[in-house]
Amino acid sequence: MDSLGLYIHVPFCGKKCSYCDFYSVSYSSEAVNSYTEAVLRNLRHYSDQSRMTDTVYFGGGTPSLLTVSQLDSVLSEIRRCFRLDPNAEITLEANPNTVTLQKLRELKQIGINRLSLGVQSLVNDELKFLGRASSAERAVRAVNDAYNAGFDNISCDLMIGIPRQDPDSLKSSIDGLAQLPIQHVSAYILKTEEGTPFDCEEIQRILPGEDETADLYMNMVRLLESHGFMQYEVSNFARTGFESRHNCRYWKCQDYIGIGPAAHSCYNGKRFAAERDLSSFIASPVQPTLVTDEAPCGFEESAMLRLRLKEGLDVSQTGSHRADIEKKIPMLVKAGYAEYDGRFISLTSKGFLMSNSVIEYLVFE
Repeated sequence: MDSLGLYIHVPFCGKKCSYCDFYSVSYSSEAVNSYTEAVLRNLRHYSDQSRMTDTVYFGGGTPSLLTVSQLDSVLSEIRRCFRLDPNAEITLEANPNTVTLQKLRELKQIGINRLSLGVQSLVNDELKFLGRASSAERAVRAVNDAYNAGFDNISCDLMIGIPRQDPDSLKSSIDGLAQLPIQHVSAYILKTEEGTPFDCEEIQRILPGEDETADLYMNMVRLLESHGFMQYEVSNFARTGFESRHNCRYWKCQDYIGIGPAAHSCYNGKRFAAERDLSSFIASPVQPTLVTDEAPCGFEESAMLRLRLKEGLDVSQTGSHRADIEKKIPMLVKAGYAEYDGRFISLTSKGFLMSNSVIEYLVFE
């Protein structure tokens, strides 16, 4: 059988960013203790020794707010309940303000081997606008501390489309990241998510327009690739061999179990999601979930997700849809949105920028 992934959603933040719509709550040591016990219960419930578990991802929220001891207890339970691959990729998301050299050394000792740091920008004015507690200098120190602690697989988040960001400030951030001992960059366009503090006319008015954002995106791709970070997905760039194995599960429709409030799963032929409610998660013997798809990973979903990856969609495997897809490919290639080698169609950077429209045309029309 295929391998399995685990996602642990840690919903605690010291301060919620104004642009973020991920489920999170304020940190308290009492709540974290109760949450950790609930995670252990759920790991025992979902225990699966039938196949190898080769990725574990602690996302959030701010997972690095948990103590090393709490994270170690979760990893120990994972090793008891699942057949964990000795070479498993084990990722922890971290805010630069929450890690020290000593804590990073301890995280490495308990088995965390990939770190994803929420940098967002190396321009302090941009960080201030985003409401980030960390400074550019603190982020740089966190990366260097992680490297000195023994991490050789470090990812940094980068955000584009920040008000008053221009090609020069973006270049400053990218050049700064490229000088650090990192192997991966996850880059996102700032969007005003419904219900967040940024979802207001004042912010909408100062966000860059579509054309300006498109130019920033294309500049970002060019700059990152010039530094050896090759685009392998719409928003992700890596040095060769350092693509996120866990996130590739999502785009390849491979099974994973999500534990924690608001965590999603694709497991045993169904997609399901846990309630966005920490209290319910803590109080319940098993996390309450809602099935969101009784038959996931059909043609349309699989094709859509594959087209997010640079390797693209294998047209020879699209069955009865092949002829229809092949008729549409020449127009996309001519417009510079896609490349086609006779078997795989893959989006170009220009195509990734328009991915929703391109995929809609290719797969759903």
